[in-house]
Amino acid sequence: MDLTGSDESLMLEVKQGSEPAFIALFERYARPIHGYFRRRMGDPQRAEDLAQETFLALLKGARRYERRALFRTYLYAIAMNLLSAERRRAAKDRGSTTDEPATSADPDAVLWVRRAVEQLDDQQREVLLLREYEQLSYEEIAGLLNVPVNTVRSRLFRARMAMKELLVTR
Repeated sequence: MDLTGSDESLMLEVKQGSEPAFIALFERYARPIHGYFRRRMGDPQRAEDLAQETFLALLKGARRYERRALFRTYLYAIAMNLLSAERRRAAKDRGSTTDEPATSADPDAVLWVRRAVEQLDDQQREVLLLREYEQLSYEEIAGLLNVPVNTVRSRLFRARMAMKELLVTR
């Protein structure tokens, strides 16, 4: 078995029960998935828990995996579903949600960027975070959000223009 192969071929190995293939995928994606949650949640421990739950869900659903899209898109779809469920639980429990990116840069700059991102509408915010923080392609974002690529482009353009306006006028 080639553990340096494509993500999709490794996932097909996981589907057949390969633990080394799962470990290889986990090592490739653990940090990016953790970062995905960390940037969207206020609680670092809960972000870590959700990252672990993502890989657990991947493993539990491995037998149903079909090579229809990039593995990365498949994995982020699992993460997005878990985040949506977490937000629904949080809204039910506290009547609010947390949705701010977290970084370790200059605290003042981080605060300004967080506030600007919070002011974007939900669709623009998600596209911006998926593109800029998760480094997903337009096609991957379109697949995750079930929208056309041109919709991704226009939302991203509007989000960037809004961020520019918000950050310039601070």
